[in-house]
Amino acid sequence: MKLSHEEIQYVALLARLGLSEIEIEKLESQLSAILENFETLKQVDTSNLPPTAQSIALQNILRPDEPRPSYPVEDIMANAPQQDNNYFKIHVVLE
Repeated sequence: MKLSHEEIQYVALLARLGLSEIEIEKLESQLSAILENFETLKQVDTSNLPPTAQSIALQNILRPDEPRPSYPVEDIMANAPQQDNNYFKIHVVLE
């Protein structure tokens, strides 16, 4: 499928992109090639494949949560420019 110069300009307008003529010409060939690849993919028979959101199985790569002691309050509050009863005191952002 070959996209026209006007179609590229229309898509650029929808995306609020200011493209030069050189960029439009470059995108004509690039986007047309992408659409041709989709046409090729449409020919693949996927009727026997179950719908999926992932092509490979997901694995949890995170470590398990294990409770541990937190930092001493005194060490943390030592970095606070202003504090009030072991809380950071900040300027009001929203009223």
